[in-house]
Amino acid sequence: MRTYRDRRQKIRTAAAVAATLIAAATALTACTKTDTGSETTLQDLKDAGVVTVAYANEAPYSFDKDGELTGGTIALHREVFKRLGVPELKGVKTDWGGLIPGLNAKRYDLVSAGMSITPARCEQASFSVPEINYTTALMVPPGNPKHLTDMDSIKRTGAKMAAMTGAIEADYASELDIANPMLVKDQQSGIDAVNSGRVDAFALTAVSLNYAKTHTPGLNVEVTKPFIAVINGKPQNPAGATVFRKEDSALRDAYNAEVKKILADRTSYMSILGPFGFTEENIPAASLTTEQLCRGE
Repeated sequence: MRTYRDRRQKIRTAAAVAATLIAAATALTACTKTDTGSETTLQDLKDAGVVTVAYANEAPYSFDKDGELTGGTIALHREVFKRLGVPELKGVKTDWGGLIPGLNAKRYDLVSAGMSITPARCEQASFSVPEINYTTALMVPPGNPKHLTDMDSIKRTGAKMAAMTGAIEADYASELDIANPMLVKDQQSGIDAVNSGRVDAFALTAVSLNYAKTHTPGLNVEVTKPFIAVINGKPQNPAGATVFRKEDSALRDAYNAEVKKILADRTSYMSILGPFGFTEENIPAASLTTEQLCRGE
């Protein structure tokens, strides 16, 4: 009988030890999971030797070409992070509307897409200094049958327009109460919508549409003259920037310190972005600040 009791006691003791170990492992896992809100630092990237960026496959900002990641913002980020001691850049292709949500979910370190700085976006993420000024244009069928010239002409004529989900052109359509715009996931989908006759115009940055027209063999479309959208009587002249998580302010500041040197040197800026169709007109004024754009000024 004593042997039986001893065995029962040993079993109970073993079970208690196992339960304690499981509880400890669970607690450790829980602590690890809370790390999702921690910051990413420049030292982290240096230690890894690589920075991972999200891109929306919009030429000439950031896109795939012959199996390689390229574009103006990609070239800029490769140069800046090389100067910062991070030699490699990797990309994660993401639909435009998912760029900031994916960033905040820590699927990548930053967004490389020339994203406009807007008050709504500033609530969700942190932006670098302004890096690219741009205007808007419309891709239309040959001959521009509806004589479209800007966002107001789309509304006035009742034309059907396309814009990328989450892009500033979609915001323009909403602000101007343009009826039922077609929201597409990426640049190519918008081009296809014009080509197939499903829409009368695809609104996007002028540099993107002109690059697509020039570099797509057999693309039978026209691109309107660039324009600055006017919303509630206020001209919109957006500037694009690199996007960071809010907690990564030290990483953003380190990036800003280096990219400002490029922005201040027109020759350097053009050597990096010029091959992708950007011009000196795309260089933001030194007086333009992220804080102003975040306030909607």
